[in-house]
Amino acid sequence: MKDILSFDKMLTPKIITLVYWLMLLGVVVAGVGSMFSGYQGLTFGSFFMGLVYILAGVVGVRIWCELLIVLFKMNEALQALCNK
Repeated sequence: MKDILSFDKMLTPKIITLVYWLMLLGVVVAGVGSMFSGYQGLTFGSFFMGLVYILAGVVGVRIWCELLIVLFKMNEALQALCNK
């Protein structure tokens, strides 16, 4: 607890995992919603676009979260180097 309160240890990498799963759920819900949107219900075009939204969203969310994790890993490595 002292490490977190004194900012010696980062809390955000643990939160990023939760944010990743919430964003993944949001992408899937939005993609399924896109599949069934429109006046005629489920059509080939809306189904295909929903799949594209899901696939692109999953890849985009993963890349964004990995970039954030890389930033925090760099910070940890720099702190370890500085403490040497």
